Amino acid sequence: MYKTPISTPSCIVPAKIFDCFTSLTKEEAELLEKSKKEVLFKKGETITKQGAFASHIVYLNSGLAKVYLEGNQNDLILKIVAENNFLSLSSVFDGNDTFIYSVSAYVDSKVTLISIDVFKQLLRKNIEFSNQIINRLNANTAQIYGRVYCITRKQSHGRVADIILCLSENVFKTREFKLNISRNDLADLTGLSSESVIKIFKEFKSEKLINVEGKNIKILDYDKLEQISHYG
Repeated sequence: MYKTPISTPSCIVPAKIFDCFTSLTKEEAELLEKSKKEVLFKKGETITKQGAFASHIVYLNSGLAKVYLEGNQNDLILKIVAENNFLSLSSVFDGNDTFIYSVSAYVDSKVTLISIDVFKQLLRKNIEFSNQIINRLNANTAQIYGRVYCITRKQSHGRVADIILCLSENVFKTREFKLNISRNDLADLTGLSSESVIKIFKEFKSEKLINVEGKNIKILDYDKLEQISHYG
């Protein structure tokens, strides 16, 4: 008998992008504009550092980034963040003035830095803006729960299938994409060794679930891969 599946790929907040900034009044938008600055980060550069002073809210305009907790030996990747998403909302709550995780760029990325004091001011003044930020925080929380479930309850093949589907659905939004993520990062995302990830990729390829040529991946049997992700 099949168990009830966790159906949403867990590596990223689902890409139901909404522009919460459209709810700001003209005066609030002008205040935001004056308090923000755009910064470019090269591939591999650190965007935020765990434990560093959090003076800004970070919004990813374009590119791809990973959010992770730093460990003594291995990092724990919490999620992958695609464009049009916040990177540091956890720094908003009162009593916290540091980044609780690190973020680095997978590819060349552009971010907007927003003064955290101005951001909190907007939250206090604009109820609709506050509600949308709360919704985004709730989506982040649900995503983290999905990550915990994936790593602790799914078997190795289910974890790898979950990540492939996540990349396809929520990051690249196509069933054929170039993988900009290293095998080591895939291992961290799945909680497996690099060797295990490579072995499972080869098995999926031999079973004609995916095709792999260098860094290019094409999903051949989406339904089967989804079934492995749900019940694996």
